[in-house]
Amino acid sequence: MGMLCAVSFQRYGRLYYLDPGDLRPQVGDKVLVPTDDGPEVAECVWAAQWVTEETAGFPRLAGLAQDEDLRRDEELRRRKAEAKVAAKRLIREHGLPMKVVAVDHVLGNGEGGGERSTIYFTAPHRVDFRSLVRDLGATLHCRVELRQLSARDSARVQGGIGSCGRDLCCATFLNDFEPVTIRMAKDQDLPLNPLRISGACGRLMCCLKYEHPLYQKFQESAPAIGARVTTPEGEGRVVGHSVPIDAVTVRLDADGSRSRCSRADVCGSRRAYDTR
Repeated sequence: MGMLCAVSFQRYGRLYYLDPGDLRPQVGDKVLVPTDDGPEVAECVWAAQWVTEETAGFPRLAGLAQDEDLRRDEELRRRKAEAKVAAKRLIREHGLPMKVVAVDHVLGNGEGGGERSTIYFTAPHRVDFRSLVRDLGATLHCRVELRQLSARDSARVQGGIGSCGRDLCCATFLNDFEPVTIRMAKDQDLPLNPLRISGACGRLMCCLKYEHPLYQKFQESAPAIGARVTTPEGEGRVVGHSVPIDAVTVRLDADGSRSRCSRADVCGSRRAYDTR
């Protein structure tokens, strides 16, 4: 048991959980978060509070942001905006099929580490951007790196709203992309229409994987569609599954009406147990 708080580097962006240590930041406070390139300013969106989970492995806040930190953060944001504008302009001039997705900038630390900008982009294929890098370096007066992102990584960086009306999972809480297959959509009896089962990135929605284990477990013991079963209301034939409520739909032989029964009521192992 320990204390945790949540911070975000941009509004509606991914949440990062940290151990506040001796600090007690409130919602809206600017705090310093340790990163590979030194402490960066973030906003507290969830005040420090006690949690039941073990917090030993979480990084610790570096402190509350001071005026100098806020000025440095403002300079960093300005440099990012300049790099993004310059990159878009030069891409047009070079006629390259690239789209700038995000820019990351590191200010010089005065200890031998110079400034550098990392520009993330998407493209339909591999792009020769060597001349673009040279022009960007001359324009921005710093070292420039270009990195091509996949469709899913691009959606994660840009964020957005999914078909469910909520923020994209990849942009909020997913740490990695697990394989998603068309078989998962088939097992869940979803329409195999790409427009219905694809996310903002154009790939299969990550959420197809969330409930898939539940459907697999259901199908292991539930009677198949068309199977003859005995229900508390009489004999019938299975005509549908309702996995979320763990039930099957049965058309009764007596009058042709449909009855929704619990999977346990028509499961052979359950009937054998009740008979004993």
